[in-house]
Amino acid sequence: MEHFLLFILVSIPLILLPGPDMALTTKNTLVSGKAGGILTISGTTTALLIHTTAAALGLSALLVKSAFLFSLFKYAGAVYLTYLGTRALFALRKNERPAFEIGPSAARPAVRSGNNYLQGLLTDLLNPKVAVFFLTFLPQFISPDNRSALPFIILGLTHVLLNFILFSVYVVLIDLIRVWIQKPAVRRAIQGMTGFILIGFGIKLAFDRQN
Repeated sequence: MEHFLLFILVSIPLILLPGPDMALTTKNTLVSGKAGGILTISGTTTALLIHTTAAALGLSALLVKSAFLFSLFKYAGAVYLTYLGTRALFALRKNERPAFEIGPSAARPAVRSGNNYLQGLLTDLLNPKVAVFFLTFLPQFISPDNRSALPFIILGLTHVLLNFILFSVYVVLIDLIRVWIQKPAVRRAIQGMTGFILIGFGIKLAFDRQN
C-alpha cells in the first residue's frame, strides 16, 4: 500500500462532490431531521462496505466485465433514483407538512428508520459506477507487485469511514440550520430541487456507458 495520506487527501474532495448520496441525504434530513439523515448515510455506508468486499473478492470485476449485469444494475439504479425524485416532487404537489417541528415543546415524530436506511442502501448498491470507482481508484494506491487483498480492504474501509464521517458532519450542519429550512418556501424549494437532482442523476446513470 502506497501513499496512504495522499489517498485520504484525494478521497475527501471526491466524497464531497455532489451526487445522488448528497441529494438523498439532504432530502431525508430535511423531511425526517438528523435521525433520518444519519439512517440514510448508514444505508449508503452498508452499500459501500458491500462494494468494498465484492471488489476485494473480485466479484465487482465480473460486474464490470459483464455487459448484461452492468446494464441490469445500471437501469435498476436509474429507475430507483428517478422514483425517489418523483416521490419528492409529488410530495410537494400534495403540500405535505414538514416531518419535524421547531420549538421546545414540539415532539419529533417517529422516523421511518427502515425506509430511510433502505433508500440509502439501494441508492449505492444499485449503482454499478460505485463498483467501477473502487476497481479503478483504489489500485492506484496499491503496489503493482501486491498479491494480497488486505491493502485493498484497508483502503476501502478507510474510504467508507471517511464517507460516513463527512456525511455525518453534513447532516449535523443541515440540522443546525433547520429553523431556517423550516420556512415553508425554503423547505419546498430545497425539496423540489433535490427531487429534480435525483431524477437528473437517474437519467444520467441510465445513459452512462460501461467503461
